[in-house]
Amino acid sequence: MTVEIRSAPHIKDDNGVVKIMRNVVWSLLPICGFYVWQYGLSALASLVVVTASCLAAEEFFLRLGRQSGDLGDWSATITGLLLALTLPAGFPLWMGAVAGFVAIGLGKAIFGGIGHNLFNPALVGRGFVQAAFPTAIATYTPSFLPARFSEFIPSSLALPFMTPADTATWVAGLNIDGVSGATPLARWKFEGVIASNWDLLTSISGHLAVGPSPLLILLCGAYLALRGYLDWRIPAAVLGSAALLAAALYPLNPEHYPEPGFVLFSGGLMLGAVYMATDMVTSPVTPLGMWLYGVLIGALTVVIRYSGGLPEGVMYAILIGNAATPMIERITQPKAFGTAPTKETRA
Repeated sequence: MTVEIRSAPHIKDDNGVVKIMRNVVWSLLPICGFYVWQYGLSALASLVVVTASCLAAEEFFLRLGRQSGDLGDWSATITGLLLALTLPAGFPLWMGAVAGFVAIGLGKAIFGGIGHNLFNPALVGRGFVQAAFPTAIATYTPSFLPARFSEFIPSSLALPFMTPADTATWVAGLNIDGVSGATPLARWKFEGVIASNWDLLTSISGHLAVGPSPLLILLCGAYLALRGYLDWRIPAAVLGSAALLAAALYPLNPEHYPEPGFVLFSGGLMLGAVYMATDMVTSPVTPLGMWLYGVLIGALTVVIRYSGGLPEGVMYAILIGNAATPMIERITQPKAFGTAPTKETRA
């Protein structure tokens, strides 16, 4: 009889990287479909171009031998879809391609590929284009415009290094009453106007300049959580801490601080909490660490929104949370039973 001696784990299932990533892509398809329904051809082109750019960059760095993984692991596809969902629908396509290449190059390949990156690659790409193209990244258009499936948002087709078409003039020329290219967060921050929670939660009322429905994102995230591909603690901590801090501040000055529902359903908090903060590579693995990490992100989001110069703070909060992950894991790592920490383990 042959005896094989192997290290743990001895009981395994088939939930490998490829299967998990493939399920994440499947869960994103309804969200992407909703985004296309909102913004039409420009949204579809953005999803295709940004994802194709991520895949091309992945293949490029794989051929250079600078990173591990392969195109079949679906990780670059997830990065492309998430990155496109964080960009305005009318964001120039060539800028979206740049964002995709940077997301893979600076967000993943430079660290050695899948499983080695310190920061969420999609947010690295978005952070780069926010610094490089600040005007374009802050230019939004209303959703559900009548001609969205027959024409592009003019700024989408801007040539490289050329000034995009004036979206505000184009929207004004549509002669639609009550539309605005400002996001609900921007209108709250700079105009004091607060959209209703129901409009924000569903994203189907009027012509709001918003992303996919937070309610749909929650449902798709629930699918991943039920399948065991997403740990519910992180989004619960992110959303719970943001809601609690908003609830504590709201009574102090209701005219300045919005109610918790607005904080939860506006901007990219729901997408960030469910799909970006939960990245298995860049988030803690210990249960307590997940709670601390999520609370940090939720609280930072509220602080940046309330006190920062920009109306949105989710991207920065998650990137800071990614940077804090090694420290969080260090202080929350459980100690072996019956042992005491030594000077070496404390150092």
